Amino acid sequence: MLPKDPIILMSVVNTKLRDFYPSLGALCDDLNVSEEKLRETLLSVGYVYDAEHNRFVFKKA
Repeated sequence: MLPKDPIILMSVVNTKLRDFYPSLGALCDDLNVSEEKLRETLLSVGYVYDAEHNRFVFKKA
């Protein structure tokens, strides 16, 4: 189960991406979560997925 708080969620997801998954799609498939909803939740606090580095990063204005 993933945390509901977006900032804690970002931290947990980035840790899982770093340690266990080669891509966001793989993480979402394995954890049975919607990639679209995960992206939307993290975008709501300014984070976007960086596929090249396989992590969520803060989107500069």
